[in-house]
Amino acid sequence: MLDMKRNKSGMAPGRPRAFDADRALDDAMRVFWRKGYNGTALSDLTQAMGINRPSLYAAFGNKEKLFLRALDRYFNGPSAYAYEALKAPTAFKVVELLFNGNINLLTGPKSLGTCLWVHSAFSCGDGHLRKEFAAQRTAGHALLRKRFKRAIAEGDLPADADEATLALWALTVNWGLTVQASTGATRSELRRVAAAALKAWPNH
Repeated sequence: MLDMKRNKSGMAPGRPRAFDADRALDDAMRVFWRKGYNGTALSDLTQAMGINRPSLYAAFGNKEKLFLRALDRYFNGPSAYAYEALKAPTAFKVVELLFNGNINLLTGPKSLGTCLWVHSAFSCGDGHLRKEFAAQRTAGHALLRKRFKRAIAEGDLPADADEATLALWALTVNWGLTVQASTGATRSELRRVAAAALKAWPNH
């Protein structure tokens, strides 16, 4: 998933903690990744992180703040392929790398078979996080749109190409791959879908 990287630490000042906060955050990320936001209980988090609730609150704030930090971890770690794809020399290569990076994430040896962002967006309910996910979706679309607009200016895409629609198409296919993988689609099946989708790309 493409989105803006966060720089907020969210860490409360105080005495040194008796646990590895980075490792605990990684553990929390994998719990949210596996269960989604609403499917994750505080007891799931404390058990995985090896801490009690007071320690969780002192280090990370509440569940929502912990989730947002775990999501940052995901964007800058397992899902960093999306940012790297934007650096590709052509718009087609951007989309190809985006699809293939997602497939690798969904089917790799350490994969949980889904995307933390998509899984949690589906399970966040109608509270404050829904607005957060909407803002992140808009930000991701803007990044792709900007890259495709540049491709039009460079002659890499046709002058009459609609960069906004192409960006939305790319995100929609990518999320569709995630839904398919979450319900059992194999790596081979996902690669065939991606290859078929890429045949529709302009100038290819």
